[in-house]
Amino acid sequence: MANIEVKDLLEAGVHFGHLTRKWNPNMAPYIYMERNGIHILNLYKTAAKLEEACAAIKKISASGRKILFVATKKQAKDVVSEKAKKANMPYITERWPGGMLTNFVTIRKAVKKMASIDRMKQDGTFDTLSKKEKLQVSRLREKLEKNLGSISDMSRLPGALFVVDILAEHIAVKEAIKLGIPIFAMVDTNSDPRNIDYVIPSNDDASKSIDKVLSFITDAVIEGLTERKSDKQDDEDQEVSEAKPKKTRKTVVAEEVAEVESAQVADTTSDEEE
Repeated sequence: MANIEVKDLLEAGVHFGHLTRKWNPNMAPYIYMERNGIHILNLYKTAAKLEEACAAIKKISASGRKILFVATKKQAKDVVSEKAKKANMPYITERWPGGMLTNFVTIRKAVKKMASIDRMKQDGTFDTLSKKEKLQVSRLREKLEKNLGSISDMSRLPGALFVVDILAEHIAVKEAIKLGIPIFAMVDTNSDPRNIDYVIPSNDDASKSIDKVLSFITDAVIEGLTERKSDKQDDEDQEVSEAKPKKTRKTVVAEEVAEVESAQVADTTSDEEE
């Protein structure tokens, strides 16, 4: 796992909080000082919390569970989609679909609908529709792709949620809490961290800050996936090894006798030729 340097966090502006008049008192343990009416976060605590979060998210990833990344605010959308794709994890960067977690069965039906439209286009059924029906189906497909395309591979509830700005994504946070899904989140000085399992005190408004924190998180996810793949390969190798028939002592003795007899025959043939 990458070593988290306070200097790197400082350069990315992770330490900048909100205006002091907008602060949430529950963030007091993570605040270092006030400067020009703005709260400054304690980056040593941020680094420690980030390391803790990376270790936990790596374990979840190594177990084979998915981590759902959530960020619908403008400055976080592109960064989150890029990093989540790199880690091969689902993400929501458009509007959060109500009941995404608590009514997951219905969401899965919508995703399956998208897949069925794709099948219609492949098997030629789509071409038999009228012009109006084709337009309606195409629009439905576009809408589903925009809102749910990024979670099409998520066949069950995620093992964890990673959220950028818990105030903006309060519905997602509530649903995860209700279902007992662990929440990892970038929490700014204007938010309440009490219901978050893994708090990363950080600036959740600047793209550079979001990018820096997500880089560490997605690297940990990728490490977990690599570990899982490596363990699977080791298990397969062990199974192949165990499947090979083991030689008994009787077989070994028989082979040794055969070798001796073969050598004797070779010596006899050599003497006759001489």
